[in-house]
Amino acid sequence: MNQLNTYLYIAAILFSIGIFGVMTRRNGIAVLMGVELILNAANINFIAFSKYGGMNFDGHVFALFIIVLAAAEAAVALAIVINIYNNLNTINVDEASAIKQ
Repeated sequence: MNQLNTYLYIAAILFSIGIFGVMTRRNGIAVLMGVELILNAANINFIAFSKYGGMNFDGHVFALFIIVLAAAEAAVALAIVINIYNNLNTINVDEASAIKQ
């Protein structure tokens, strides 16, 4: 029932939704959610390949590293979004280029 293909399909769907969210959204929070979906798709792949590749813990270690990386990325990115909102009163990423001037 639980085969490697099932995990890979789920990861591919999550990755596709994440890419779609990053490419089409203008809201800073929605873009961050898309990035988180992409990272979760990578985690599913690491764990699935670890499970079906001899049950070594390399995939688990990489997945844990990605979780820590995602937490740090979320903290820094949310600080940037809050700074953009404080300066421009919007979280539209297209208008963030106005900060350069």
